[in-house]
Amino acid sequence: MIRLTLLLLCLALPARAQEVVRAFGPENALTRLVLRTTTDVDILAPTVEEFLAAHPGLAIVYEQWGSNALYQRSSEECATGESGADIVISSAVHQMIRLVNDRCAASWQSSFSTGLPDTLRWRDEIWGVTREPAVMVYNRSLVPPDQVPRTRFDLLDLLRPEDSRYAGRIATYEISQSGLGYLFAYMDSQEATTFGALMEAFARSGAVATCCSAEIIDGVQRGDYLIAYNILGSYAVTEALHDPTLGIVAPRDYTLVLSRALIFPGRRVRPEAGAFLDFLLSPAGQLSLAANNLAISADNPAINTEADAPDSARRLIPLAPALLVAMDRAKSERFLSDWRKTFAQ
Repeated sequence: MIRLTLLLLCLALPARAQEVVRAFGPENALTRLVLRTTTDVDILAPTVEEFLAAHPGLAIVYEQWGSNALYQRSSEECATGESGADIVISSAVHQMIRLVNDRCAASWQSSFSTGLPDTLRWRDEIWGVTREPAVMVYNRSLVPPDQVPRTRFDLLDLLRPEDSRYAGRIATYEISQSGLGYLFAYMDSQEATTFGALMEAFARSGAVATCCSAEIIDGVQRGDYLIAYNILGSYAVTEALHDPTLGIVAPRDYTLVLSRALIFPGRRVRPEAGAFLDFLLSPAGQLSLAANNLAISADNPAINTEADAPDSARRLIPLAPALLVAMDRAKSERFLSDWRKTFAQ
């Protein structure tokens, strides 16, 4: 099961606080960077340690945040002109695009950063450093093989009968609490002809919207939920490596692919912070991220062939100004209002 401590942190900590703080590197380091991120510390820690092994005398203070709280703190510090972080990495990339648009990020150029395609960088102030699909997860012990949904249409079919055994046992992110969940739902609304039908089916069947990846995956493992929708694949694969009852499906109709976004808050980039980005984008850094499921390949042993969506079905979420629409106050309030009505029960 996912570590109980992370679950309790997700549920209990105030939205304004860091969820985890951990120090990496020597205590007497001459240079210290502050990294704020939504990434689970245990998943990114090996990559941080590999970077520091090549940079003696450097230390990193790792602060793990919820996406909404991280965005709010970053925005407030931008307004004052003083940042408490050297590096910010978030899965809620629409929020990061907003920070860049609001001139809250510094520019950096290197052979690694400028080598990214336009879909993964903007204005040399934001870069995509991972590749993570949004997946469905299910309990192999409780969902028969012939009922495993391989597309959204399959999921709708499971929820269609009035006496469906899946009623009340489908879970997804509560998008008012999760910036990542909001992003996935928003992208669904732009991409899928099935979005309206899914919202109607979720409402009619009593689907559950709840806190975070740890809670949702743990609920599937316990059998509280039979299927979870739009879950970040990196966390699901990490847990599936230790629990064979956890099945993973990358939908064949289309699979959203997230690239966590990195920015340098403030007006200048410390050279050591720039070196960290360059490492993440380098072949060695990408191998390290892949080893920790932050870059998931089709031949990952934790994923069955059922999860292998064709390349034509993969939809990378681009780091582009178009994501600013997701941050428009009127549109987001209307979107959240419709979502709350869906999950009112």
